[in-house]
Amino acid sequence: MVPEGKPEIETTVRATLRDVLGLSAERVDAFAPETPLFGALPELDSMAVAGLLTELEDRLGILIEDDDIDGETLETFGALTRFASAKALQ
Repeated sequence: MVPEGKPEIETTVRATLRDVLGLSAERVDAFAPETPLFGALPELDSMAVAGLLTELEDRLGILIEDDDIDGETLETFGALTRFASAKALQ
């Protein structure tokens, strides 16, 4: 069962990736859950990570603590979406 709000969260994650990283809509719309992010997208460097997480906080109305983030959080599009969903739907 898909939790209420999950499609909207995925849409927000896609929009945030487009806006913060300057990626095309076509490119981000093609992201599947297994699409690698950190280490695979040159646009997603350590400075961009901070901006991405801050923007997700603002758009989803969540608080992301430093200890919430680990190597897997930004590994794939699916991992980032699951993380955002878990924070937003708690």
